[in-house]
Amino acid sequence: MLSINSRGQIVIPKEVRKRADIRDGDKLALVSWLNNDGICCLALIRADNLSSEVSGVIHSLLTDTG
Repeated sequence: MLSINSRGQIVIPKEVRKRADIRDGDKLALVSWLNNDGICCLALIRADNLSSEVSGVIHSLLTDTG
């Protein structure tokens, strides 16, 4: 569970940060998915992994036959 403060900052629980090896100063990209009602999902991706993650998503979308 995440919380958002009055300034719009998201607090990631300590245990999650520890397991994901997220440290002070790390850069994360916030990625969102849209559906008919607006944004349905959010994901955090390390900024240094963003291009490979986006490439994987695009590849999946292009090869999806369903």
